[in-house]
Amino acid sequence: MDMDSGDTRPPTPPEWDRPVTRPDDMQAIADRAACKYGPGMLAGETLGKSTPIEKDIPVENIVVLVMENHSFDNYFAKLGAYANRMDIESAPPDASNPDIIDAGPDGMPRIVPFTHAPHQCTLDVEHGWNPSHLEWNGGQMNGFVQANEEGTPLGAGDRSLYYYDQRDLPFYYQLATTFSIADHYHCSLLGPTWPNRMYTYAATSFGRTSNDFPDLTGYPFPDKDASILDELEKRHVSWLLYGTSGALTVHGPAALTRWGRKPFRFQADFFADAKAGTLPQVAYLDVDLVMDNPKNPSEHPPADIQIGQKFVSDVVHALFASPQWSKMALFFTYDEHGGYYDHYPPPAACEPDSIAPIGDNPYGGKFDRYGMRVPFMVISPFAKKGYVSHATYDHASIVRFIQAKYRVPALTKRDANADIPTDMFDFGSPPFATPPQLAEPTVDPAELDYCEKTYGK
Repeated sequence: MDMDSGDTRPPTPPEWDRPVTRPDDMQAIADRAACKYGPGMLAGETLGKSTPIEKDIPVENIVVLVMENHSFDNYFAKLGAYANRMDIESAPPDASNPDIIDAGPDGMPRIVPFTHAPHQCTLDVEHGWNPSHLEWNGGQMNGFVQANEEGTPLGAGDRSLYYYDQRDLPFYYQLATTFSIADHYHCSLLGPTWPNRMYTYAATSFGRTSNDFPDLTGYPFPDKDASILDELEKRHVSWLLYGTSGALTVHGPAALTRWGRKPFRFQADFFADAKAGTLPQVAYLDVDLVMDNPKNPSEHPPADIQIGQKFVSDVVHALFASPQWSKMALFFTYDEHGGYYDHYPPPAACEPDSIAPIGDNPYGGKFDRYGMRVPFMVISPFAKKGYVSHATYDHASIVRFIQAKYRVPALTKRDANADIPTDMFDFGSPPFATPPQLAEPTVDPAELDYCEKTYGK
């Protein structure tokens, strides 16, 4: 981690290498729950002695892949039945939401049941700050239909109660039952794409509740870090951004000049680097976050979800074949729920900072609550086989994992008090030193044809 000869990156702050006294496990858990830790604290000061950090995490290459707009129940409500397990937090079979907009002749709300999606693509559903708070509805989780009937074309409420299963997503179900999946991983706030993606880099949205850039005038590099990327640059850890980078939601166009280099690469470069064994220590891989059509691999409506599944399979198999596989960890998740139903009420969370929500806020809400659950998997030679984590995580947990590995400090109170998903790893006896044989998925041509004819090419 020392500066190499001729390295023009800023020096690593000496306080990052200060001596640390690890807290015991129970004290650390209690203090994190009480949001006692703050910015600048190292993982060794906030995670109990039994949690691996730094050299005790034998991962040398971390890849973060964040897809678009699906809740845990939307994709994995039927995972328990598929895996013949009773411990996975899944929507009940009789899950439903009332439609108070479209009441029956007796004045009673129409009841919309949780229903298998008729096709592998839909139009979008509401997932902004205000609709998401209405969907949550104080923890009742019964406002999905109302939020979508109020703001979108007729039928959007029914779409919000759709789910998919192993018939639609066979590779994802195979992946989830082979490696490790978490059933209490949440997006970071009740709101849309950009603020949630900001948390995957910065553990805050800087007050943003909508899809616009934050004001970073108070975060000049290298004097004040706005994101994990700033920290990695100062720690001299190699990192790159592949694809249409979500890091732009934090840094905007200034990312082109912030670090004195351009760390952006194309998706094709990711696959080439994986094959050559030259992926950096930290890689963020993103799909197209702008294009909305049936062939967009992001899985953002109206995308055919099997296109995205095929892309993720290509990524996974590229890492299986990479010379770097033996020290690899892929964190695979979704930015937010996309307006799709999830039955589990998001718990309270530590407010990242003192910045109040910016913008119209009729339903109230602060940054003191997680968003809806989203899928999260660890694909790694060290991933526990067929493991389901029930620990509470959010996007800041990925940030904190990277900080724990490379000994860089917390950016906000959210990542300072975050747990990290080391329970999903077996670092002592890696179960997948030899990658498993997973069937590569196909794309149903009839469904793709339907999606293109219905929603355009």
